[in-house]
Amino acid sequence: MTVQSEPGYADLPALFRRMTGDEKHEWAAASTLDVLWVLYDRVLDVSPDRVDDPDRDRFLLSKGHGPMAYYAVLAAKGFLEPSLLDDWTSWGSPLGQHPDRVLVDGVEIGSGSLGHGLPLAVGTALGLRLQGRSARTVVLVGDAELDEGSNHEAIALAGRFGLDSLTTVVVDNESGTHGWPGGVAARFAVEGWQTSTVDGRDHGALHDAFTQAHPGRPLVVVAKVEGER
Repeated sequence: MTVQSEPGYADLPALFRRMTGDEKHEWAAASTLDVLWVLYDRVLDVSPDRVDDPDRDRFLLSKGHGPMAYYAVLAAKGFLEPSLLDDWTSWGSPLGQHPDRVLVDGVEIGSGSLGHGLPLAVGTALGLRLQGRSARTVVLVGDAELDEGSNHEAIALAGRFGLDSLTTVVVDNESGTHGWPGGVAARFAVEGWQTSTVDGRDHGALHDAFTQAHPGRPLVVVAKVEGER
């Protein structure tokens, strides 16, 4: 992986390597590393001392079957002790092969069953709107899980409701079986979402995409990452 220059980012590979035993999903996790770093370092309004603040931003990892990058970023940002990485998935460790919201500070949902995160994010964004809160909801999904039917309903509903507090990040490593005519972004655009497609390793491009104005419309950022599934 390419190491960029932000303070703390250079520590991520070493944190990532402390977790062993799930090589099957290693690259699925690595494909999300830059997206996660940019979100937690430069975009999300959340910190270890505000995990219960009702006005915090919410980040939901729908692609929960490859959580190593997520745990590495949470450790780098102080949400969990780096030493916990060494025995992750062992008996008694809070760090499972799917993240658990009741065991890990900063984790908003238990995830890993593909297709659940985006519908949960829509519900979260709607709930915050009804409470009159301006907190942002960001959900990270994989391109293949968009085949799940629950996502089609969630994409349509968010567009109809104009959920501009909602951002979906699709890490597109072309692992989907069927794909989408015109690309992943086209599936969201037809439902009224604002869309951007960027290099999933380019921190500047990711930041610009995440922070663009999109009043009255939910936002999808398609982060293209080649060769890592």
